[in-house]
Amino acid sequence: MARVCIIQPTLNAVSETFIQAHGQRLSGVVAVVHRRDGIPWVGERPVMAQHAVARAQRKLARILSRRDWNSEIDAGYKLAIRKSQAQVVLAEYGMTGVRVANACRQARVPLVVHFHGYDASERSVIEQYADAYQRMFQQAVAVIGVSRAMESQLLALGCPREKLIYLPYGIDCERFEGARPANAAPNFVAVGRFVEKKAPHLTLLAFARVVAKCPDATLRMIGDGLLSGVCRDLVRGLGIEDKVAFLGSQPHDVVRKEMLRARAFVQHSVVASNGDSEGTPVAVLEAGAMGLPVLATKHAGIPDVVVDNKTGLLVNERDVVSMSEHMLTLVHNPAFAGELGRNAAAHVRKYYTIEDSLKRLARVLAAGAVRESMQSVRDDIEKEFPVQ
Repeated sequence: MARVCIIQPTLNAVSETFIQAHGQRLSGVVAVVHRRDGIPWVGERPVMAQHAVARAQRKLARILSRRDWNSEIDAGYKLAIRKSQAQVVLAEYGMTGVRVANACRQARVPLVVHFHGYDASERSVIEQYADAYQRMFQQAVAVIGVSRAMESQLLALGCPREKLIYLPYGIDCERFEGARPANAAPNFVAVGRFVEKKAPHLTLLAFARVVAKCPDATLRMIGDGLLSGVCRDLVRGLGIEDKVAFLGSQPHDVVRKEMLRARAFVQHSVVASNGDSEGTPVAVLEAGAMGLPVLATKHAGIPDVVVDNKTGLLVNERDVVSMSEHMLTLVHNPAFAGELGRNAAAHVRKYYTIEDSLKRLARVLAAGAVRESMQSVRDDIEKEFPVQ
């Protein structure tokens, strides 16, 4: 079992359940390092002493050696890695991989970089980090992408194919089970931040067409974000205020309860105007594990985990009409919703459990710790997923 130091941008971000799972459940983790106030911390303690004398000494050393502030940050990460006695570093997000590459090189500890979404797609990030990514790819012993679309993007950015591992997220299936969509009222549930790439406004436009033909249908939306106000105005403008409930951000137990009473899960993800894309949306996997059919778009990692017309129904991005027609299909055919939901639950449990995801990640890290070639590891993991 390799000793792993995880380095991530923040600690316990609500929307990053997958990163939390890595820190809490991945075998061999000896330290979780995050950045606060511009410097590395482990838990509630800064890695480097912050009293006045220590800070003054470091500033004087920087001046005398003509080094910049980044060199001190590098020293902090290197100190954290060495104190943890880690055999391998797992950097969460591509930008973090760039940030800690020097420290890993100086500490002579192999680096594995885990991309998650916008870090491989948002145009401003790509423009800023393109050259640094290519240097990091050469140093890293493995690079992880969570969707087939992300694989293609990372290859285009210069990641060597033999280092690139396809490793989608897994979820805790024991926490998400028990939905009976065939017996549920025509109630749809959406879970996700109200941001452009989640396109909640397009979900609402599709649902408005459903209400026009089936007044009994309802939509319950969990999440918050920049588009919340716009979506509330849209609902008022469409005259469907009594059919849509905005529940705000909610904990997992509330999400589960809402899924239990739903006919289907809906999410109309799109490529945002700045290029930002999903990885593999965790809520899609959770809904499938619950036994809900997923109505979503052919976007990023969604087609990797949702089998069209078997575990859910997929449409092209921004095809509001087709999404509304699929919603109406499930309104009028609850037995079909039940069939899709049962298939979804079996599919997620076969390929996308958190236990299997963590085991796969542990295999990558163990190989990385001894600088083993990733080709055989990559090929073995590939065999564990369905052929697309």
